Amino acid sequence: MNIPILLNGERTMLQASADESLLVALRKNKCLSAKFGCGQGKCGSCTVLLNGKPVASCKIPVAIIMNQEVETLEHFCKSELYQDIYKGFVKAGIKLCGFCNSGKYFATRSILLSNEKPNRQSIKEQIQHLSPCCTDIDSLINGIIYASDNYNRRIGAKDER
Repeated sequence: MNIPILLNGERTMLQASADESLLVALRKNKCLSAKFGCGQGKCGSCTVLLNGKPVASCKIPVAIIMNQEVETLEHFCKSELYQDIYKGFVKAGIKLCGFCNSGKYFATRSILLSNEKPNRQSIKEQIQHLSPCCTDIDSLINGIIYASDNYNRRIGAKDER
């Protein structure tokens, strides 16, 4: 089955079976940043953006994404916001293993775009679904706070979201 989507900014046809998950279809189409994790949408390793919102791609049937917009970490890593987050993670001493990166990055993106100055408690509530295998929660919260500072400094603390 050919499924037309906007993948990482380009119109493309995903080659997939209707019963496959978005995760399987993406990986078959050489988008490898989303990883197989728990298979239940709880760990964050398979996270992608679907129409700008983070979703667990292992739980999304590929047949329902026809003509939708999908962004993976491969594309997001070219953005300024990615750099803000990356620098925040480095400052917090977070070592990225490569397995759960998309969950951490896209959860952080969502937090930064919805809250100008997130506090520790709100961050903790918003990342409770993640199961990072290489980062403790306190370091991740610190990284998100540093990323927020980077983002706000870059945009001049204006709410341009």
